[in-house]
Amino acid sequence: MAGKAQGERRAGLLNGIAAYGMWGLVPLFWPLLKPAGAIEILAHRMTWSLVVVAVALAVVRRWSWAGELIRQPRRLALVAVAAAVITVNWGLYIWSVNTGHVVEASLGYFINPLVTIAMGVLLLKERLRPAQWAAVGVGFAAVIVLTVGYGRPPWISLVLAFSFATYGLVKKKVNLGGFESLAAETAIQFLPALAYLGWLSAQGESTFTSQGPGHAALLAATGVVTALPLVCFGAAAIRVPLSTLGLLQYLAPVFQFLLGVLYFREAMPAERWAGFALVWLALTLLTADAWRAARRSRVAGFSTPQVEKPASAVVDA
Repeated sequence: MAGKAQGERRAGLLNGIAAYGMWGLVPLFWPLLKPAGAIEILAHRMTWSLVVVAVALAVVRRWSWAGELIRQPRRLALVAVAAAVITVNWGLYIWSVNTGHVVEASLGYFINPLVTIAMGVLLLKERLRPAQWAAVGVGFAAVIVLTVGYGRPPWISLVLAFSFATYGLVKKKVNLGGFESLAAETAIQFLPALAYLGWLSAQGESTFTSQGPGHAALLAATGVVTALPLVCFGAAAIRVPLSTLGLLQYLAPVFQFLLGVLYFREAMPAERWAGFALVWLALTLLTADAWRAARRSRVAGFSTPQVEKPASAVVDA
């Protein structure tokens, strides 16, 4: 039994690394879709994601959640909000990568945990531990330093961070699984996306049919690029502790940052390095505090028998 449990944990870890690795390396994919613009790519991503997820759900015959969701207008409205917010996040990220702002986009996902904590305080009236306050303060200082470095607020990073934090907050309230949530969100996105692609084709500006079958196949592959990391994440989420997933989530922005600096050769003057260093310091404080809190919980669990609850996590779809 111990060997089986160890094998499950190893499989979960590998799936987690695969999921966050794919999310981290996705900046290599979006430039392949040029000359399609960011909005056209986004529309194809919405359309083909629904196709891929619908096929997957049909194979596993997992549709009962859809009827329940339709009968709950409040949850359905929250799904619509999640779909709108992730549309902004996806669209801005694609545009950022294809216009040479990979490093600034990666910063958005570095500071996302800090924004999530700040939103918890402001919206949910959560109480922070001293180390969490310190991390948020250092993160705020980093934004000031980066504002000086860029000569403007790092708006790409901030919009990505706040949109994804809002998305996570809404998904938590909806309480749907990753695949089901993606299916519901893309179902809402599908008709507007399809209408836009139809209009683009009518204007003679669609690249789907004008750039050859290889380009069309790449645009269709946006559905797989969206869904495959989600499958790996789902396999990881049920096999490894949330504390481990919390550490793995930093793989994606690390890979994105390295691609921006080493592959795309984006400029990193001293003041930007200083800003990023402050962000990494804030995340170190946050991670160390989370580990201490988890260890105290485990110690308390040994002294007080508890029923273990299933892990859940918000997914970057």
